[in-house]
Amino acid sequence: MKLEGAVFKYGDNVDTDVIIPARYLNSSDPKELASHCMEDIDSTFTSRVQPGDIIVAEKNFGCGSSREHAPIAIKAAGVSCVIADTFARIFYRNAINIGLPIVECPEAAAKIQAGDTVEVDLDTGVITDKTQNVSWKGQAFPPFMQKIITAGGLIPYINAKEA
Repeated sequence: MKLEGAVFKYGDNVDTDVIIPARYLNSSDPKELASHCMEDIDSTFTSRVQPGDIIVAEKNFGCGSSREHAPIAIKAAGVSCVIADTFARIFYRNAINIGLPIVECPEAAAKIQAGDTVEVDLDTGVITDKTQNVSWKGQAFPPFMQKIITAGGLIPYINAKEA
């Protein structure tokens, strides 16, 4: 599966409190969470993000609390993929569980710029910056994790297997 979109770029240690501020955790509605996604780090994010866009960040993306609300807000905002140097482990697992593709690739995270158009091949892990005309090999998901993401998350995957 290939994903393509414009890049929103962030730095190190983007924590779950800036992905979805705690003051909005009284809702579990994905649309409501999406409407506040990234607002404490980028107040214009929700007005600029388009379906398919990609977040690129540096080290330790998704650190902080273990709330699933963070990847839910990102996915519901229309972001198709997050690329980072590294992810906090609990965010990594939560992202897979809700069907948000994430790719670790230090080289891509360092070189991709805000506004670039990027394509991500989830089958191979290849990330291509179409603006800069350069590619990097990121960490591809094993087939079982690709099936979870394609299904839209762990629960839809399990439900489909039971049907």
